[in-house]
Amino acid sequence: MTRILLLGGTTEASTLARTLAEAGIDAVFSYAGRTARPVGQPLPTRVGGFGGAEGLETYLNTEGFTHVVDATHPFAAQMSTNAVQACAAAAVPLCAFERPAWQAAEGDRWLHTDSIDGAVAALPDAPARVFLAIGKQNLTQFAAKPQHHYLLRLVDEPAANLPLPSTMVEIARGPFDVAGDTALMRRHGITHVVAKNAGGAGAAAKLSAARDLALPVIMIGRPVVPNRPIKGNVAEVMAWLSHPAA
Repeated sequence: MTRILLLGGTTEASTLARTLAEAGIDAVFSYAGRTARPVGQPLPTRVGGFGGAEGLETYLNTEGFTHVVDATHPFAAQMSTNAVQACAAAAVPLCAFERPAWQAAEGDRWLHTDSIDGAVAALPDAPARVFLAIGKQNLTQFAAKPQHHYLLRLVDEPAANLPLPSTMVEIARGPFDVAGDTALMRRHGITHVVAKNAGGAGAAAKLSAARDLALPVIMIGRPVVPNRPIKGNVAEVMAWLSHPAA
């Protein structure tokens, strides 16, 4: 009998969860637990880590999962790596449900970098007003450029003092629209945008707004993860679940 572990945390994961629930397929939705108010799901859920690849392998074997779908954030490289290793060890088929990366369009002023440190280095030396659209996990590195004012948009209120001396925090959950993001950047006098290339429609508005305002965007490329089958939509994932060797 099919039993699926869905590693979630993205809009795509929620969409797939609804399809699995409607089809009556036995599945568990796993959240990393990084947000205090995760989106509700129509599947049984678990929250938190597994204890590395070995812990995930044990969980797969103990709970009798037959398939794993990795629909985590494209920058959750450690979780994706653990999933590849655990599924190989447990002989459980794995696929990734991954949205395409954003591509620069005419009028964009993107500066590409491969890392958070590269994004920090790409910021100017002169004081700037930076929309730091990267979540809350990598803020410490930007303390190396304390002369800037940083605008953060987070899902939850920060649980501790932020490591940056000059910040403004907006609490909001996407999807966002171009008009709203344009108004946000104008209101805060933003001069630069820093973004992770997460892809998807829900957070793309900031890129269109930056284009309309002729603002430079420092775009952080996706981390490298081990090879695994990648599916781009729900139909492809459902077909793979029927024929996991594909």
